Amino acid sequence: MANMPQDVGKEAIAHKGWFGAHKWLILRRISQLGILAAFLAGPWLDLWIVKGNLASSLTLETLPLTDPHILLQAMLSGVVPETTAIIGVFIVLGFYALVGGRVYCSWVCPVNMVTDAAAWLRRKLGIRGASHASRSTRYWVLALTLILPLITGGIVWELVNPVSILFRGIVFGMGLAWILILGIFLFDLLVSRDGWCGHYCPVGAFYSLLSVKAPVRVIAANRDACDDCMDCFNVCPEAQVIKPALKGAAKGMGPVITATQCTNCGRCIDVCAKDVFEFGNRYSGNHKSSLQPVQDH
Repeated sequence: MANMPQDVGKEAIAHKGWFGAHKWLILRRISQLGILAAFLAGPWLDLWIVKGNLASSLTLETLPLTDPHILLQAMLSGVVPETTAIIGVFIVLGFYALVGGRVYCSWVCPVNMVTDAAAWLRRKLGIRGASHASRSTRYWVLALTLILPLITGGIVWELVNPVSILFRGIVFGMGLAWILILGIFLFDLLVSRDGWCGHYCPVGAFYSLLSVKAPVRVIAANRDACDDCMDCFNVCPEAQVIKPALKGAAKGMGPVITATQCTNCGRCIDVCAKDVFEFGNRYSGNHKSSLQPVQDH
């Protein structure tokens, strides 16, 4: 029997304990806050572990990392990238091609903490209304971020990119950045469930394209134990990716969640009292291609 959204995770807590039902969420917060702390240690404590920002950085004076979406925009605007920036892009592309591009969204992006908070409060308040924008809208926004540099000669997206604005706000003081971040929070809370990240964010859309063959995937390995409580669907920011793996056995679909929109956040693992889900290898077991479409909601 399906649980109410307000009750998501209660059975898991009873079965696994509070930590067991929040393990991957806690690890994600440690990752997100740890990355921010590494950047903030320089300007705040004069301890320069990382120099730069999430767009382009140098760790321990050795490891360059460059956001490929931003570098692509810069190149389209006419900028000739330096060798270090190109090396940084290949490092980032290689990493996310292995672990799944949208891991950036759930394990790195600071805006995720804002949208997760809105989703949690939305469940607690029992808010059900939602807009019906297609999840493919984010790919149209992504295309726009790549067209505008050709037209304007500038990286227009960075003027309104919530990730960059939130990062600068944390480092230098939020100021007007609060308005944008509060707007995203209220939009996700009152207008559309997982609205920003799930429907409009071009950054997530870009990184999802790197997940096509990523080996690290969530697997509904114990799907026969599913009791249809719906907790995984209620907590997942991309709930449409679950059904093919969880309920597709009769159609010959394997248990691996291969949809590129999956963020590998692990919340379905946390909240499942029956331990249906686990992290595993995309290529383990028999399953259909990752290019199978999933239903848009």
